[in-house]
Amino acid sequence: MMTLKSVCEVFEDGRSFSFWKDKPVEDLVLKSIYDKVKWGATSANCSPIRVLFVKSTEQKEKLKSCLYDGNIEKTMTAPVTALFATDMKYYEKLDFLFPPVDAKPWFTQSEKDTFVHGLRNSSLQAAYFMTVARAYGLDCGPMSGYMEDKVNETFFGGTDLKINFMCNLGYGDSEKLHDRLPRFSFEEVCSFV
Repeated sequence: MMTLKSVCEVFEDGRSFSFWKDKPVEDLVLKSIYDKVKWGATSANCSPIRVLFVKSTEQKEKLKSCLYDGNIEKTMTAPVTALFATDMKYYEKLDFLFPPVDAKPWFTQSEKDTFVHGLRNSSLQAAYFMTVARAYGLDCGPMSGYMEDKVNETFFGGTDLKINFMCNLGYGDSEKLHDRLPRFSFEEVCSFV
């Protein structure tokens, strides 16, 4: 049984990693994480995230060709890279996911609405995933810095999936972390009306 970290450990001690220990991430851990994430709230339970876990050497090499130079080493050395994608036809599953009413029209007023709702909710689910991954003891290295069209063609060609962002997962090498970066205070970003 895995020991879950506290909220303070997940957020206050959590860091974005670029250097990784040579320790594999078991598939069962990734499945356990998703089994918690799936319960997180999304608009009308639309659940548009799709996750492709890139683990094998062959698939990592394909991914390497999609990355900008600054992200190659940290991605190639990470045990797993999660490709967080959005199913752009997520609304087709609403009969199953939200049976109380016909919610499909809420998401299909325009292509822009479909895209915005899909991206917003898959981003939310990806954030849930990283939070739960940290709680399970994994470290995360979320990133952009890739050729979006090439990722979509290489990994999602012929589907309705579009990459949202990537996240390297594993057990980070904390000895190679830089000092903690600053954050805004409550007063700088929050207000009351």
